[in-house]
Amino acid sequence: MTNSKSGYITVLWEARAKAGKEAEMRAFVAAAVSPSRNDFGNIDYDAHEVEGEPGTIIIYERWVSRQALDEHLNAPRMKELGPQLLEVMEGTMEEAKFRILEPIRPER
Repeated sequence: MTNSKSGYITVLWEARAKAGKEAEMRAFVAAAVSPSRNDFGNIDYDAHEVEGEPGTIIIYERWVSRQALDEHLNAPRMKELGPQLLEVMEGTMEEAKFRILEPIRPER
């Protein structure tokens, strides 16, 4: 996949904690935010919990390019975190919602 029309990549990632693991999921995600923000090419990286849905986490990310996102996703740190995340997350990584957004902008 190439860069979006905007020139950067926006991602929404959503996952839910296993029952009883909500606090662990929040702590896990909170610990991952700063290192991800420091990855090359990161513009924004913010984690949120859905109001009224404890343990449902949405991460909003923007990257300068698809290459920067791919480097983040394939970093050794991320590969190490995957198995740890699966201990607190419902389902598999493939079942988590990972969506790349395309901006809608008015014509200039």
